Amino acid sequence: MNPKFITILKKNLSNILFIGLIIFLFTPYGLPVRATMIKAVSFVTTRLFSLEIDKEDQINLKDYNWQLQGLDEQQVNLESFKGKVIVVNFWATWCPPCIAEMPSFEQLYQDYGEKVVFLFVANDEPERVKIFLEKKDLRIPVFFQTSRAPDEMSSNSLPTTYIINTKGYIVASKVGAADWNSQKVRSLLNDQLQ
Repeated sequence: MNPKFITILKKNLSNILFIGLIIFLFTPYGLPVRATMIKAVSFVTTRLFSLEIDKEDQINLKDYNWQLQGLDEQQVNLESFKGKVIVVNFWATWCPPCIAEMPSFEQLYQDYGEKVVFLFVANDEPERVKIFLEKKDLRIPVFFQTSRAPDEMSSNSLPTTYIINTKGYIVASKVGAADWNSQKVRSLLNDQLQ
């Protein structure tokens, strides 16, 4: 290699690394890498820490009146799912932790979609969501809020996920990505379905 080029490279290495970091952190080019890194970390933490809430700390939903609209524009209300096990996930297509956990949610939905109500509530434009689902080959049921979520499920962070039991108690919650297809989550759902 040209010695002059190596000298220029050495002098500007910090600038090159800084520009690379900016591209990684703040552009769409870094999104898949960030999502993969988050996925690896979140899957380890899911195995180490419980998503389940201690019984004495579980909160009961007081109001099930929450209007949602599906991608197919069908209107649903949380009230119609009262008495069922419900998984609610708030997410967006531009959110790296959301992207990281979606494949595990897809697997969980494929296995439990007949027994558990899944509500993937997107904080995004419907057209972007459609493109995202097609590109990632996801079949999860996506909804958009048309009224405010119950106070017990208010969060300003994405992703945020809640598991609600048949009696209306939030038995698990997680802010940030997790491995939703883990044995812990499956055991929790199986317990709630009994």
